[in-house]
Amino acid sequence: MKKLRKFQAATYSVITLAFLYHIFANSINLNPFYADSAFFWCVVISVYLLVWSFFRLGGSLRGLLSADEAGRIQVNLQGFSFGMIPRLVKILLAAPWVLFVVAMIFSTVLFNWKAYRDQLGDPQVQSFSSDMQVLDISQVPIVDKALASKLADKKLGERPSLGSQVVLGEPTIQRVDGKLVWAVPLHHSGFFKWLTNLSGTPGYVVVSATNMNDVEYVDSHLIKYQPNSYLLHDLTRYTRFTSALFTGITDYSFELDDSGVPHWIVTTYKNLRGFALPEADGVIIVNATTGETKKYTLDNVPEWVDRVQPEDFIISQIRNKGEYVHGFLNFSDKDKYRPSQGEAIIYNNGRCYLFTGLTSVGNDESAIGFMMVDMVTKEPLLYQMNGATEAAAQASAQGKVQHLGYYASFPIILNVDGTPSYFMTLKDREGLIKQYALVSVESYSIVGVGDTMEDAFQNYQSALRQSGVSSDVIQTGGEEKTSSGTVLRIKGQFDGNETVYFLILEEMQNKIFTVTSSVSDEIVLTQPGDRISVRYYEAEGQPVLSALEFDNLMFSQS
Repeated sequence: MKKLRKFQAATYSVITLAFLYHIFANSINLNPFYADSAFFWCVVISVYLLVWSFFRLGGSLRGLLSADEAGRIQVNLQGFSFGMIPRLVKILLAAPWVLFVVAMIFSTVLFNWKAYRDQLGDPQVQSFSSDMQVLDISQVPIVDKALASKLADKKLGERPSLGSQVVLGEPTIQRVDGKLVWAVPLHHSGFFKWLTNLSGTPGYVVVSATNMNDVEYVDSHLIKYQPNSYLLHDLTRYTRFTSALFTGITDYSFELDDSGVPHWIVTTYKNLRGFALPEADGVIIVNATTGETKKYTLDNVPEWVDRVQPEDFIISQIRNKGEYVHGFLNFSDKDKYRPSQGEAIIYNNGRCYLFTGLTSVGNDESAIGFMMVDMVTKEPLLYQMNGATEAAAQASAQGKVQHLGYYASFPIILNVDGTPSYFMTLKDREGLIKQYALVSVESYSIVGVGDTMEDAFQNYQSALRQSGVSSDVIQTGGEEKTSSGTVLRIKGQFDGNETVYFLILEEMQNKIFTVTSSVSDEIVLTQPGDRISVRYYEAEGQPVLSALEFDNLMFSQS
C-alpha cells in the first residue's frame, strides 16, 4: 500500500509538472472565456478526473496493480474499462466538454449575425477633397516595409561585428516626434547569442519613410524583451506572467516614444460573443529595455502610441459588415461588399489609419468606396466614390513601364489638388526604387510616371489636364492667395496640347507653380531672375500649385 501511495504521488507530480510546463512554455491565457484556454481547462479537468478515478476505484483497481520480483509497481490497463468510473465522475468529465461545444456553437454567426455586422460601427461618410490632407511632396512615404528592411540590413552591415549576433525584427511604421519613420528592432540570432547577451541586443534601426538616405542605427537603448526569445525574456511569456495571466493579448507592435525609448505595444482584447468577435479594449506598454509594464484603456492611451487596433481585427470587421449587410441568408448577394485585396497604414492630419478599398462581391477591378479606420479609437471613415482598386492601379502603373520590367509597390492614397490619387513606387527586381507613379482613383488610365517625385507629380498633372480634369476646376477646400517673388528656376514641358511651365520662386522653394500660356502669354518670355506675381488656390501642405493668374512684373515696370 505504501508503494501504491508513492506511485499515486508520482503520477500527480508528473501531471502537475506537465500542467505548469504547458502554461510556461505556451504562455497560455488562463481565462476560460477564451477558446484556447477553455480547451486547455477541459483537458486538464478530464485528465485529473480520470487519474483520480483510477486511484479511487478501491477493490476494482487492486487487480490492475501488481508487483514484480524486484518490488516494482506494474499497471495492467487491460482490465480497466470506462464503465468502472462512477456516474458522478462521468458527469463531471462530460460537463466541461459539453459547455465548450455549446459555447463554440453559440459563438457562430448563425446566432450572432447582427453582432458580426455591427461590430465595426457605422462609418462616418466624409468628403475626400476636404477631409484628406494634401501632403507636401517631401512628406510622401516612399519607403515601404520591404525596402525598410533592406535599408536597415544595409545599415547593419556597416558594423560587421553585429552581423553574427543579431537579426532584424519586423519594421513598424510610426510617427516619432513629428517624423514618419520605420522602426526596426534587433533580435538575438539564436539561443547561445541570447545566453551571452542577457542584457539585450544593442538597439534598433530607424529608417525614414520619406527619405531613403535617412537611415540611423541607435545603440543607446538595449532591446532585452523580444518576441520568440527565451525564458522570461520572451515578450509574450513576460507580458503574460507579469500583466495578463487572465487577459487576452495579441498584436505586439514595436514603437518608439518621442524621446526614442523603445517599447512594445501589446493589445488587450475581450470576446463580445462567446469565443468570437474579439474586440480591443486597451494596451499593455512594455519598456523593451527595463521590462516596466503599464496598462491603459482605450480612453487614456498615450498620444505617442500610434497603433492599438490589430489590423486583422479591423479587416475581419469590415468583411463581416459587408457580408451580413442584409442578414445571414442573403443568397442574392444584394449590396454585399468586401475589402479589396490589400491594406495599408497611412497618416492623415496626424492620425494613424488603416486604409483599404471596398469592392462589390464578384467585382475585383472596381472599387465602390474606401474606408479608413483609426488605429487607436477604431473610428471608421467612409469615402464613397467609384474607381479602381489598388490591384488595378498597380497593374496600370506597371503597364506604363512594362518595357523596363518594374513592379509597383502597394499603393497609398493621396489628395493631389483635390483629386483622389494612388501613389506607388516602381521597383526593379532587386527591390530598389527606380521611378515613381501616380494613378487616378476615378480613372486608372490616367497615369503619371517620373524618375523623381517632382517629375511624377508634374507628369500626372499633365495627364489630368489632357483628360479634361483641370486642377483649376477640381481644387476645393483651398484658400485663394497671391504671391510675388523672384524666379529661381523655370522649365517648360509640352503635354500634348500645350506647353506647361513649371517654376520655383527663391522665396518659396518648397512650392512648384504651374502656368500655361492660356493663363498669360508673359510666361513664355519669363526667365530666372524675373520678378513675378501669381494668384492661385492652396490647401494646407499642397506642393504643386496651378496658377489662376500670372504677371511678369518686369514687363509691367517697362
